[in-house]
Amino acid sequence: MTGTPLGAPDRSPALAAPAGDGRAQVRAATAAVYLAFVGSGFAFATWAARIPSVKNQLQLSPQQLGLLLLALPIGSVMSVLAAGTVVARIGPRRAVAVAGLASAAGLCLAGIGAQGAVTVTAAGLALLGLSTGIWDVAMNVEAAAVEQRAGTSMMSRFHASLSAGTVLGAGLAAACAALHIPVVAHLAFVAVLVAVALPLSTRGYLATDTRPSASRPTRNALRAWAEPRTLAVGVFVLSMAFSEGTGNDWLASAMIEGHHTSVAAGSLSFAMFVAAMTLGRWFGPPLVNRHGPRLVTRASAVLAMSGLAITIFSPHQAFALVGVIIWGLGTAMGFPLGISAAADDPTHAASRVSVVSSIGYTAFLAGPPLLGFLANHIGILRSLSVTLGVVTVGLLFTASFQADGRRRPQGAGTTASAEPAGADATTGN
Repeated sequence: MTGTPLGAPDRSPALAAPAGDGRAQVRAATAAVYLAFVGSGFAFATWAARIPSVKNQLQLSPQQLGLLLLALPIGSVMSVLAAGTVVARIGPRRAVAVAGLASAAGLCLAGIGAQGAVTVTAAGLALLGLSTGIWDVAMNVEAAAVEQRAGTSMMSRFHASLSAGTVLGAGLAAACAALHIPVVAHLAFVAVLVAVALPLSTRGYLATDTRPSASRPTRNALRAWAEPRTLAVGVFVLSMAFSEGTGNDWLASAMIEGHHTSVAAGSLSFAMFVAAMTLGRWFGPPLVNRHGPRLVTRASAVLAMSGLAITIFSPHQAFALVGVIIWGLGTAMGFPLGISAAADDPTHAASRVSVVSSIGYTAFLAGPPLLGFLANHIGILRSLSVTLGVVTVGLLFTASFQADGRRRPQGAGTTASAEPAGADATTGN
């Protein structure tokens, strides 16, 4: 494996802060990356929250709706597989800008099709999924660059802001539905907002401040799939993405069916799970800075396992709700820390983030539906034992993470190498 080993501190000067205004650049880039994450959640929730309206307008049966909705995850998974190559060739700044424009086009098509053309809506969802996959990898690569330059853990807070964007998007969609604003008008408005704001925000990315020089040679992004440490991080992310996905899809139903709660209490348990994850992601970075990614990932896996066990086997509803909170806190940091580990070496960040994201999103999207087959035989609550087993396997792969939590701003106090700093395959534009 070439390049800096995954999980080892990077010493590349490619992200070295220019003298004088480095902090201002980091602040601007941080704000721009936050906007990318918020925008991603906002755009997705805009569509997801209007699905009932689209179903009614197109007069779809549940089966037909399910087939239509497959267009988005299929496009997303396919694009994530190719996103490493795309981001490596054009850089995260251009990749996020182009993906934002494509997502806006996808939202518009989905809205237009909702007026009576199912195939147009499917095409829009496929385009939205394709662009979202590239958007995700590119913004995570840039987020890792900002994190490395700042010298402190912040990846999980970026991911928490995605959840905030989802809440904002769902809230606006609910207001539009209550005011009987047509789906096509709502989606078109959000599309214009994304198409204008996102490309403009990328001007603040760190990549715009790199000095021009001889670019570093790129390598085939598919080679990252053969790197043992990249795959090890991917397996851990798979376990945490599976945990998050099953919580999102099955938790409310499991509480209602297995613990005989009311429908309202089942919905509340899901809200508690999401809230615990959001809080864990926002307040987790100081723990990473102090104790290091390896210890935090191990503690996260143990917490998630404990929470799952309490949720599944608790004899009382109140104890089960405590388990839900512990489960959410344990799951919170897994995906963000996996992305940070995959992007430790900026030279190969795009390809490695693409691999880890592909594994994670495949588990997130495909894993929970597969759990449904088992639930038919043993019940939804008991089927979550599979999630407990998957997280246990993920715990075995936490050794692939860096042990030291101390970070230094890239370029601060480091010795410049003979290779000039400039636009490389992953951060240059």
